[in-house]
Amino acid sequence: MKKRTFIRILVCCLALTLLAGCGGTPAATSTPAPTEVSTPAPETREFTDSCGRTVTLPGAITKIAVSGPLTQLYVLPLAPEMMVGFASDFSEDAARFIPDEYLSLPNLGQLYGGKGTMNLEALLAADPDVVIDVGEAKDTIVEDMDNLSEQTGIPFVHIDATVATAPEAYRLLGDLTGKTEKAEELASFCQETLTKMTDIMAQVDGDDARKALLYCLGDKGINVIAKGSFHGETIDMMADNLAVLSDVASSGMGNEVDLEQILLWNPQVIIFAPESVYADVSADPSWQNVPAISSGDYYETPNGPYGWLSSPPSVQRYLGMLWLGTLLYPDYVDYDLQTEVTRYYQLFYDYDLTGEQYAELTANALQNEAAA
Repeated sequence: MKKRTFIRILVCCLALTLLAGCGGTPAATSTPAPTEVSTPAPETREFTDSCGRTVTLPGAITKIAVSGPLTQLYVLPLAPEMMVGFASDFSEDAARFIPDEYLSLPNLGQLYGGKGTMNLEALLAADPDVVIDVGEAKDTIVEDMDNLSEQTGIPFVHIDATVATAPEAYRLLGDLTGKTEKAEELASFCQETLTKMTDIMAQVDGDDARKALLYCLGDKGINVIAKGSFHGETIDMMADNLAVLSDVASSGMGNEVDLEQILLWNPQVIIFAPESVYADVSADPSWQNVPAISSGDYYETPNGPYGWLSSPPSVQRYLGMLWLGTLLYPDYVDYDLQTEVTRYYQLFYDYDLTGEQYAELTANALQNEAAA
C-alpha cells in the first residue's frame, strides 16, 4: 500500500516539474479560446429603393457612380473613396473645398437636367457596383431606373431626398453603402437643423413676421424660383415666396417674368442667385424702381462649392436655411451662423473653414455693400 502511494506521489511530482519548466512554479493552465470563424459577406443582397423597386446588389459595395450634381453632393460627404467619377466638374473656386485626390475622377455626365446626358461608355469603363440617383422622383423614374439597369447590367437605385426627408435619405444611403455610422452623423446634423429652423419659423409665424421674398436668377435677374417648386423648398420654408405661378418650371432656372411683375409683387427682400445681376442692380435705373433694391434690401446667395439655396437643390440647402434665418430673422435665432457654417464644412467636406473664407462666402449675403 505504501509503495502504491509513493508511486502516485512520484508521478504527480514529475507532472508538476514538466509543467513548471525551469522556473520552479507550475505554469498556469487555461482553456484555449474557441477559434473565431468569420462569416463571409454574401455575394449579393436585396435593396429596396424609394420607388419600391427591389434591386439585387453586390454583397459589399465598394464603387459608386452618381446620377447628377444633386446626388454628388449627398454622396461626397458620405463615401468619397467609393466614387468612381463625378457628374459634373468643379469650378476652380469650388474645387478648393474638395480633397485633391478626388478631383482627378472622370466626368461621367448626368441623367437629368439640361447639361448633357450620362456617358454610358465612360460609366461602363468605371465599372461601379451601383449607380445612385438622389432627389425628386421624376414621373418616369421607375422606367428610367429599370431600363438603365437592363441596358448597362449595373444596378440603378433612386433615393428620395427633399429638405424635409434628408435625414431619412442619409440613413438609406448608409444602409446601401454600409457606412451607417457616418450616415447617422450626417442625418443627425440635418435633423437637428431642420428641427431648429422649424421651431424658429413657428415663432416667426406666431408673430406674423414672415418676410415677403423673391429669389431671382439668370443673366437679367428676371427668372424667379416659383412657390411650390422642388428648387424653392428652402425659400418656401423660410419666407413668403411671392412667386406664385400657375405653370411652375421644373428646371433650376425657374420661371422667366419681367420687372413689371416683380414691381407688382413688391418683395420686402430680394435674393439673387450666384452669377446673376446682384453687382449691377444698384446702377441700373430700371431695377432702382423696385423698392427692395432702392432701399438696399437685396443680397447674393453664398456660393461654395455650390449655391446655398439651389443649383442644385441638394443637401447644401441646410446652409441656406441657417443663413436665411440669420439674415431675415436675427431676433429669433439662437445660434451663431459662422459656427454652424464652419461645423457644416468640417462634417460634410472634411474642410476647416477659416474666418477669412467665411467672410468671403457671406460678403454679399449679410450686408449690402452696394447700398452701404
